[in-house]
Amino acid sequence: MKKPVNVVIAGLGGQGVIKASDILSEAAFRSGFEVKKSEIHGMSQRGGSVTSDVRFGPQVFSPMVPPGEADFLVVLAPDQVEVNRGQLRAGGVLIAPDLIDPAALSNRKSFNVALLGALSTHLEISEDNWQASLHAVLPEKLHVANEQAFAAGRRAVAARLQP
Repeated sequence: MKKPVNVVIAGLGGQGVIKASDILSEAAFRSGFEVKKSEIHGMSQRGGSVTSDVRFGPQVFSPMVPPGEADFLVVLAPDQVEVNRGQLRAGGVLIAPDLIDPAALSNRKSFNVALLGALSTHLEISEDNWQASLHAVLPEKLHVANEQAFAAGRRAVAARLQP
């Protein structure tokens, strides 16, 4: 990897956008990358828009992903897809909320981690570093549910790639 990887995570207040960016940042850091993160909370306490930019690579100068340069856009709320689509570069990957059925998760609050599982299939970060990051960022009582959600996200991507 020669240039930073740009990831934008978007959703609504209370969906775990910031927690997802914390987990991604920790996983990238554990993988030996330089990491920078930025957040925009907006009206998050009232269910408003929240975004978090995560940039990682051999050298990162700014925490902000320039408009139209996100390599990956992870969106937790359906109504935030079009609002944030302009962040994605041409050829970038959209990980939309319709990839995962929240009812299939043992804990619906783990939806953000399920989408991280989907994102993980596209990144040069080992599954061991992802698991260690889940454990470092989340309380122990949430480890099992989030490990299951992460695996569900990875399976969802694999299922979409099947002919």
